Amino acid sequence: MITVTVMYPNDADKKFDLDYYVKNHIPMVQRLLGPGGLVRGEVEKGISGTDPSSPPTYVVIGHLYFNTVEEVHAAFMTHGGAIMGDIKNFTDIAPLFQISETVE
Repeated sequence: MITVTVMYPNDADKKFDLDYYVKNHIPMVQRLLGPGGLVRGEVEKGISGTDPSSPPTYVVIGHLYFNTVEEVHAAFMTHGGAIMGDIKNFTDIAPLFQISETVE
């Protein structure tokens, strides 16, 4: 299983519209990437750091699951522009990306 992880670092001076992200952005990503091999997606909302009174490192982390890395690259070559272009509609945070392979 290949995972595309998108992390939005927490910054008190930045905005993140979780409602738009969940109701608009994620459905668009699923609609665009589904035919290209997207198996499923998950969204995590940060709650805290290891100290319960500390802020989370990331406001939101999204996970997109594919069967192969080739599917990931083909899907994003085709639809990456539209997906990245929508980011300005819900945040001014520059996301961090990682593509990983499940090994166990």
